[in-house]
This record gives sequence, structure tokens and C-alpha cells, in this order.
Amino acid sequence: MMFDYETLKLVWWGAITLLLLGFALTGGWDLGVATLLPWVGRTDEERRVALNAIGPTWEGNQTWLITFGAALFAAWPLVYAAAFSVLYVALVFTLFALFLRPVGFDYRSKLADPRWRSGWDWGLFVGGVFPALVFGMAIGNLFVGLPFRFDDTLRVSYHGGFLDLFNVFGVLCGLLSVLLLALHGAAYLYLRSDAAVAERARRAVIVAGVLVAALFGMLGLVLHGITGYALTGIADVNGVVTPLQKAVTRAPGLWLARFDQSPALWLAPGAGMAAALLAGLAAWRRWRWCTLAGSSGAVTGVIVTAALALFPFVLPSSSDPRSSLTVWDAVSSQRTLGLMLVVIGLFLPLIALYTGWVYRVMRGTVTVAHIRRDPHAGY
Repeated sequence: MMFDYETLKLVWWGAITLLLLGFALTGGWDLGVATLLPWVGRTDEERRVALNAIGPTWEGNQTWLITFGAALFAAWPLVYAAAFSVLYVALVFTLFALFLRPVGFDYRSKLADPRWRSGWDWGLFVGGVFPALVFGMAIGNLFVGLPFRFDDTLRVSYHGGFLDLFNVFGVLCGLLSVLLLALHGAAYLYLRSDAAVAERARRAVIVAGVLVAALFGMLGLVLHGITGYALTGIADVNGVVTPLQKAVTRAPGLWLARFDQSPALWLAPGAGMAAALLAGLAAWRRWRWCTLAGSSGAVTGVIVTAALALFPFVLPSSSDPRSSLTVWDAVSSQRTLGLMLVVIGLFLPLIALYTGWVYRVMRGTVTVAHIRRDPHAGY
């Protein structure tokens, strides 16, 4: 085996974070554009410009989400099982919201009736904003802790309800997620469109950039007062560790203790805030590519900050802190992780390459003139 078990656990923590980041960066474009659709397109032709800017690529972006789910199931089976038990209702609603996207894209243009198209436009809006809200709330609730525990036979039980997810910090994180992906989608649409659609997307970037930076900073201050978790003892992390073979302490501010111990880590949240403001500034100066770079930096900074703050915890438990799942005790066997590393080492670069190739082939500006020239093409 090329790596020892401890190293493999760390490598898979990085790989799963990378897959989540890949989906946020690519899928964030189409989720963000769908969220902004009722505002950036005031006529049917303008909304078709927005939809066709993401139309050729949005299905391919889902590869990152599917790969993320498969990797989570195979590498962290306990996390997969516990997360789906705790977040079952929210994930079912998210799944149905995501169903609106392929149906909306395919059926919207089948009829010219304005009410038919307007209905699907709002369906696409729900399919964009709801998943972004749930993903953000789920990450926010990780910092609060989820009410689950393992018994002596490692069977998981959940002691909360769906409405428990709607705590103040979780809702604010959901709002940050919606704003962040709206910023990212607006930056992409500003690059891929022109005239009125591009101008509205530019203004959306300016507003969302400021709001993302302000809300992200405010959540950092709030996090100081939230009870965090710290690992105070665990069995040999280079061997097989069950979730109950560790000691966990809780105290306010512990989520940010690692940043205070290693000040260089503050670069991640600092870069996230600065990039959001840079996106807004670049949009104000009409620098399109710089706007997209800024929104991408903001998405990366926010996700990396959350991953660093939670490390080594993956799924903290508020019912029984000892049942919390970490990088060290939530993983598959060493052999499974090693084999999967070979598979993902081959396919992850392929996904990145064909994603880049598709975006290169489909590059260019989508305009109202294109829609009028061939009204039956695209969406």
C-alpha cells in the first residue's frame, strides 16, 4: 500500500472537500443563474438568453455532485448513513427541487404560452434557490451540532425534527449560500451575455458581492460565541477506530481555535471576503473575467474556511459529542480507501479535463439576436 491508513484518511478528507468545491464552482453557475432568473430576464427572450448561457453545460456540472455523493458513500459510509438519517426530509425536498431543473429546461420551450413558460421559470427558480438554501443550512447546522448518537452496536438514532434545522445560525448560513451562488451565477451570466441581461447581472454582482462579504464576516463573529468541539483523545488514528473510541470536549469559540493557533489559516476567510468584494469592484469597473475570478475566489474561500474550522470533525453530534464523526473514525477500510484513491486519481482529472473542454467549446456570448435567429434551438 502506497500510503499508511492515517495518510489515506487525510487524503480522502481533501478529496471530498475538492469534489464539493468542484460542484460549488461549476454547479454554482447554473444554480445562481436560476436563482436570479426572475430578475435578470424581464421578457421571454431575455430569460432564454440566461437559460441558454447555462443550458449546454448544466447537466455536466452535476457530475461533480454525483461523484461527491458516491465518494461520500464509499469513503465515509458512517457519515453517509448518519447524514441521510438526520437530514432525510431536507434532502428529499432538495431532490424534488432538483427534479424541477431537467423538467423545466426540457419542457419550458415546448409551448409558447406565456403562462406555461412563466410557470416553468418559477419552477427553475425554486430548483436553483432551494438546493442552495438547504446545502448552506446543512453546513451551518454542522457547527451547531446535529442531534444523533450511536449505541454500543453503532446503530444511529436521531432525536430531532426537520424544523430543528431552522436555527438562527443555520438559516443565516443558508442565506449566505444563496447569496454566494447568486454572486457566482451573476458573474458567469455577466461574462456570457450582453445588453440588458448583462447589465442586470453586473448590478447583481455588485450587490451580492457586498452582501456576501458582510454576511460572511458577521457569521465569523457569531461563530466565536457558538459552542465548538475539540478532540481531546482518540485511539491510534493509523488503525481502525470506532466513533465511540474518542473523547470530545465542547466550549464556546473552539471552532476558531485552530485559526488562532495557526494564524496563516486566517488567509482562507480573508481571501473569501476579499474575493467577494473584488467581484463587486470588478463588476463596477466592467472587468468581466476579473468578476468571475472574484466570485470563484469567494466560493473557494468560504468552503475552505468551513472545512478548516470543522476539521477533524465531519458530522458533530449535539446529543452525544462522543458520537461525533471525524476524519479518523468515519472511514472505510484501508484497502477500500487505497483502491478508491486509484480510481479517483484516474477519473477526477478526466472530469476536470472534459469539464474544461466543454466550457471551451461552448464559450461565447449568448444574445437576444441569437435567440431570434433560431427560435427553436436551445432552451
